Amino acid sequence: MPLDPTTAERRALITGATAGIGAAFSRRLAADGWQLVLVARDAARLTEMAGELGATYGRDVETIPADLSTDDGCAVVEQRLTDGSPVHLLVNNAGISLNTTFLRSTAEDEARLLRLNVHAVMRLTLAALRPMTERRNGAVINVSSVAGFGATMPGSTYPASKAWVTNFSESVGLSARPFGVRVMALCPGYTRTEFHQRAGINMSKTPEWLWLRAENVVDEALRDLGKGKMVSVPAWKYKVVVAGMRHAPRRLLQAVARDARGRIGRDEH
Repeated sequence: MPLDPTTAERRALITGATAGIGAAFSRRLAADGWQLVLVARDAARLTEMAGELGATYGRDVETIPADLSTDDGCAVVEQRLTDGSPVHLLVNNAGISLNTTFLRSTAEDEARLLRLNVHAVMRLTLAALRPMTERRNGAVINVSSVAGFGATMPGSTYPASKAWVTNFSESVGLSARPFGVRVMALCPGYTRTEFHQRAGINMSKTPEWLWLRAENVVDEALRDLGKGKMVSVPAWKYKVVVAGMRHAPRRLLQAVARDARGRIGRDEH
C-alpha cells in the first residue's frame, strides 16, 4: 500500500487546487488528515482556499502561486517536490481546453495547451517519482479525461492532450510499480466545475444526466487508487462510454464525429 494510513504526516501536492476537481481533492484530503501543498495561478484564491481548509479542518496548508504553462512556474513546483518535505501524493489537475477548432486556432494558444496539459504533467510527475521511488512510497494521480479515448470533439486538440496523459500514466505506472509507487490516470466525463466556463464553452445543451459532481469523482478516484488501478473512469455511465469508444468500429466513431462537427458548425453561426 503506497499511501500508508498510519503515516503521521501524509502530504499531498495538488495543482489547479482552487476550483473544480482540484478543490474537491483539496477538501477531501484535508478532511482525511493530509497536509497540503496547493498550486494555482491566482494567489488570492490560493490564500482564500488555504484559510478555508485551515479553519475547517485544522490542516497545515502551503501555497505556491505558479503558472504551470511556463518554464518558471514548473521549476518552482519541481523544486518543492524534490527539495522540500516529502510529498506522498501528487495530483496533476491543472489543465485547459480551447474554445476554437484547430483550423481557427493559433500556434501560441495550442502551445500553451500542450505546455499545461502535457509538458507540466510530464515534468512534475518526473520530479515527484524520483524521491517516491527512493522511499518506495507514494502515488501520482494525473487528471485526464474520457475525451482522451477517442477523437469525438471535431477540431479540438484537447482530446489528443488527454490521450497522452492517460497513456503516459499507464506506461510510467508500470515502471514505478516495482518500487511501491502508483501512477493512475483519472478520466472523468463532464463534471460540474469552472472548466468549461473559463474556456468560454457553451455547455447548456448537455443533458443533465451526463454531469458528474467533482466530489464523487474524487471519491471514486481515491477508491480506485487504493485498488491499484492504473486508469480510473468514474461512474458506470462513462465506463460504458469508454468501452464503446475503445471497441466500436472506427467508422462508427468517425460518423459520430462528423455529426458532432455539423452541430458545432450550426451553433457557431
